Amino acid sequence: MVSRSYSNLLELTSCDSPIFSREKKRLPRVATVAGVLSELDDEASNSAGSDAPSSISQDRMIIVGNQLPLKAQRKDDGTWDFTWDEDSLLLQLKDGLGEDVETIYIGCLKEEIEPSEQDDVAQNLLDTFKCVPTFLPPELFTKFYHGFCKQHLWPLFHYMLPLSPDLGGRFDRSLWQAYVSVNKIFADKVMEVISPDDDFVWVHDYHLMVLPTFLRKRFNRARLGFFLHSPFPSSEIYRTLPVRDELLRALLNSDLIGFHTFDYARHFLSCCSRMLGLSYQSKRGYIGLEYYGRTVSIKILPVGIHIGQLQSVMNLPETENKVEELQNKFRGQTVMLGVDDMDIFKGISLKLLAMEQLLLQHPDKRGRVVLVQIANPARGRGKDVQEVQSETYATVKRINSTFGRPGYTPVILIDTPLQFYERIAYYVIAECCLVTAVRDGMNLIPYEYIICRQGSDKIDKILGTSSFTQKKSMLVVSEFIGCSPSLSGAIRVNPWNIDAVAEAMDSALIVPESEKQMRHEKHYRYVSTHDVAYWARSFLQDLERACRDHLRRRCWGIGFGLGFRVIALDPNFRKLSVEHIVSAYKRTKHRAILLDYDGTMMQPGSISTTPSTEAVAILNSLCKDTKNCVFIVSGKERKTLTDWFSSCERLGVAAEHGYFVRTNHNADWEECVSVPDFDWKQIAEPVMQLYTETTDGSNIETKETALVWNYEFADRDFGSCQAKELLDHLESVLANEPVSVKSSPHIVEVKPQGVSKGIVAERLLLTMQQMGVIPDFVLCIGDDRSDEDMFGVIMNARASLSPVAEVFPCTVGQKPSKAKYYLEDTSEILRMLQGLANASEQSVTSSSQLPHVAS
Repeated sequence: MVSRSYSNLLELTSCDSPIFSREKKRLPRVATVAGVLSELDDEASNSAGSDAPSSISQDRMIIVGNQLPLKAQRKDDGTWDFTWDEDSLLLQLKDGLGEDVETIYIGCLKEEIEPSEQDDVAQNLLDTFKCVPTFLPPELFTKFYHGFCKQHLWPLFHYMLPLSPDLGGRFDRSLWQAYVSVNKIFADKVMEVISPDDDFVWVHDYHLMVLPTFLRKRFNRARLGFFLHSPFPSSEIYRTLPVRDELLRALLNSDLIGFHTFDYARHFLSCCSRMLGLSYQSKRGYIGLEYYGRTVSIKILPVGIHIGQLQSVMNLPETENKVEELQNKFRGQTVMLGVDDMDIFKGISLKLLAMEQLLLQHPDKRGRVVLVQIANPARGRGKDVQEVQSETYATVKRINSTFGRPGYTPVILIDTPLQFYERIAYYVIAECCLVTAVRDGMNLIPYEYIICRQGSDKIDKILGTSSFTQKKSMLVVSEFIGCSPSLSGAIRVNPWNIDAVAEAMDSALIVPESEKQMRHEKHYRYVSTHDVAYWARSFLQDLERACRDHLRRRCWGIGFGLGFRVIALDPNFRKLSVEHIVSAYKRTKHRAILLDYDGTMMQPGSISTTPSTEAVAILNSLCKDTKNCVFIVSGKERKTLTDWFSSCERLGVAAEHGYFVRTNHNADWEECVSVPDFDWKQIAEPVMQLYTETTDGSNIETKETALVWNYEFADRDFGSCQAKELLDHLESVLANEPVSVKSSPHIVEVKPQGVSKGIVAERLLLTMQQMGVIPDFVLCIGDDRSDEDMFGVIMNARASLSPVAEVFPCTVGQKPSKAKYYLEDTSEILRMLQGLANASEQSVTSSSQLPHVAS
């Protein structure tokens, strides 16, 4: 189904109106240069109404990956023969989506298709497999895949920094542009088939990290998930990437982002915190990031394997024959097995060195223990792959020449491609499986090994065991691979510690049979219940949950290029229109205006916190209007506020969150709350001092009535961690004191109980009422939690207001709030207040120009 908006686009580009049906359609060959088709609708891409209505009610999943789950072979007559690639994860996950979910695949083919054949191939794949191929020019593909993906992202995500031209190479802007262009082409392909209100889109892996931005820009309410199959590095590594912000913001245009392990998710969240200033929350077991009014959910679940496929191959006659052959070949010997790609991160050479160490330290193992290392061809290419191959061959040769003898080869290296059934046969006969990768996103080899060691009736018969015999297996796995946390019965090792790996290999061989059985049973129970179908089903359920509020929220897009993002708002929470509030301001006669200072009148993070000349001038203009009662409500000390606003004679000021109040410059300061003493400071200040000494960049602000610990300039993660500890510490030692301990962004504050900005709002409205003035206009602006008390008071103060009162509670930025309105930042607030000041001046001018009528 082609979305209505996109079919209109196709009509624009052709003379005839195309007819589309769900079963069969003729797709135009999408451009092989990014941006040709979708450029036509860029004008509409930022509008909330860009999502096309759909006539389909059935859920449909569009799965987008770098490669389609297909195999291709050129037939003798020159045509192409396509079959499903049963080993592809993208195909296997379909089992978990349910029979009622239609699946469409979008991706590249492994084989290069001539341009003249692309139309026919595309139609054939769509009709036969529901696959939409993405055809990339060879030069663009090379820059995209072998360039940016394999030279920049892949090494960096595996903790390899480009410290020299030989280590991945310097950042190449042209490769990044190719990466973006390919992602744009993929986006155009998705747009050909998507029905945005009904379809889910699931994007896979680091090849397509900016795709969510292109899709979100075109369809603001697209239901979009992303899963990263590689590691996500720590912030110290990731922050070296020149396009770090662009990739983070692109991923945040997804509704759900999935990772294999908590470590990978934690690193991603840390990067969002340190580089974008975003914080996350965990609620009822779900982790979410607030991003411009949208909640981006984080999913942590390692992928599983397709058990049915393994079991079916195990029962093949070829597998049985191979198992019997290997059993005879290694009779009387214990086989340890390694299965790895021949690349620098799989740690093959480290494993071989550990084997060498094992044979050196344990002479009794010579002649009895064999390491079979299956080395799959490397997916990348370059000098590093050649170096790994050379080192591997040299090490194998040295070990075999040192410890080998007639009839015994300590290390058997298999570097030619094996059939799947052959690999399974090696799993079956291996007593221990070794995975010593120095960094790997997931690695499913241990899972496959466990299932194969469980065996089948036919395999049991060949091995001379019965189906009732308890199965056994042993795993030695690197602690740096994604599957490690889920394999609690494995022997975990640091692959860089050769001695420790050798010792682990020895331990795996001498573990009692009963313990091997218990470890195997534990692993088998987990792997068999957490298969690929479980993983896919769980991801889809979380994606549905993450998208359930899409239609309820109002959305529109802002930003250009890869800085694009969608603002999503509750229908009752909207941006404050300057025209609307100025109109209400002009109609009213008794106005109450309450303004927070830090973060509202003054930009947060400013080095100088003194009010600008512009802000003071605006306040003076508002105060001169006799219809206005204007208050600055701040957490600052009264002396500071007195000095700053000495020129605003009619301005009311509330200091230290409302503890001190004065109605104008000439009035005396009054205390809103009666506090007998401040002895609690002697308890709180030493505690704060302790945390200040241990948290570089933090400081204590001592006020007359409060103590504030500020960590704005400390390390973001460490400061936040220390703030939580300090909050708990202070609550404990001050439990019997008449104070409240509160945390706000970058601060922990201790102040007397009952003190809040809400008191100022209540007092102002009450005073106006006692003077016989019923407010018909209330404006309250603030930016943090302390201002929510004011919002709550004015929203529930209808009894103190005119029946036709215009009430404007307004917060700064997109965030959960009691306020009904928001403005983006300080500049917008000052612009709005200037609009009100101009209206007051116009009113005064108009009044002075009225003709005088004699009495």
